[in-house]
Amino acid sequence: MTDLTADEARRIVLRAQGFLGAGARTGGVPAVLRRVGAVQLDTISVLARSHELVAYARLGAVGRAAVERAYWHEPARAFEYWCHAACVLPIEQWPLYGFRRRAYRERRFRWHEVPPTVDKVLERVRSDGPLTTSDIGGAKNGGPWWDWSDSKIAIEFLLDIGEVVCTQRVGWRRVYDLAERVVPADLLARDLPDAEGVTGLTTIAGRSLGVATRADLVDFTRVKGRHAAMLDEALLSGAAGLVPVRVAGWPVPRAGRSAAAPGPNAWADPVALESEPRGRHRTTLLSPFDSLIWERARAERIFGLNHRLEAYVPKDKRVHGYFAMPVLAGGRIIGRVDPAREGTTLVARQVGFEPGGSRARAVEGMRDALWEAASWVGCTDVRVERVAAPELEAPLRAALAG
Repeated sequence: MTDLTADEARRIVLRAQGFLGAGARTGGVPAVLRRVGAVQLDTISVLARSHELVAYARLGAVGRAAVERAYWHEPARAFEYWCHAACVLPIEQWPLYGFRRRAYRERRFRWHEVPPTVDKVLERVRSDGPLTTSDIGGAKNGGPWWDWSDSKIAIEFLLDIGEVVCTQRVGWRRVYDLAERVVPADLLARDLPDAEGVTGLTTIAGRSLGVATRADLVDFTRVKGRHAAMLDEALLSGAAGLVPVRVAGWPVPRAGRSAAAPGPNAWADPVALESEPRGRHRTTLLSPFDSLIWERARAERIFGLNHRLEAYVPKDKRVHGYFAMPVLAGGRIIGRVDPAREGTTLVARQVGFEPGGSRARAVEGMRDALWEAASWVGCTDVRVERVAAPELEAPLRAALAG
């Protein structure tokens, strides 16, 4: 069994996620999508939407059109489905999700009861598709966001069970079409047993995360019950292709606790263990939904970062800001920025610095991250409104001005 220090594990994670080493930029946005395995979607747009920020964080000033082509293109390179959350996924992963589509079909319920009109909606897509929810009667009944119309419930259920698929968007609206018209025939014909699909997703999760606990892998794939048992079997049997490792300082599962010889507390992609991560670290703002930090317990374990999205927290109770973005520099989280944009000015409503490390390097990293982000979104100026660390306010303002 391989023993890793916490720092070694952190560097493996950074390389696996595309933040360390020259090879991370090879292949552009399509390669980023396949490297991370899943890109989470979210409606919030500050500097950009989260799926754009994920590509930017790894590639720098990538054109937004390139991001859209990599995610929503014709012929389909990717599709939207449920992984860690609502995600964009490489199209070749379609067969792996057969177990989830079958589970939704058996359950016939997710957030809403499936209306009896579902068959009519499917026929409408078959005859007139591709369609948006506006084309089939609108998404809402007029109440809160979860008060979906019957047509919206029906089309989303059809997406859940794989009768329709989203591989394009118009604005921010999903475009639904029959899976048989969009998904390549060879992928559509592959009907994998549940265990094989779960095993394949576990392999992808392990490769994307680099080093991960069982809880990390479950969080990535969002399996539970009998499907979580299949994940465990894939790990223990070796079918997932991941190897057990022991990371110093990471929690040890109760079953593996022994004073004499503690058992493994994580799993790793064996290829990631073959060479030491080397190269240049990215300095960048991170979306709170980025797979590097999307799971709070993992982010705290690897980076000492206790982060939560405060967009839905009352304004007077926010600590770091509406859409505070962690700042990665030198392979560590050095601080957080709550960004906004006013014309051609990137506004840092609040800047905070994490404890520890070189204060001078933290200021330099924050400066570089803010100016690169400003350039990417077409801003020519950066304005800081508040710095939570008073002793670093003057140095940061001087660095930004210089």
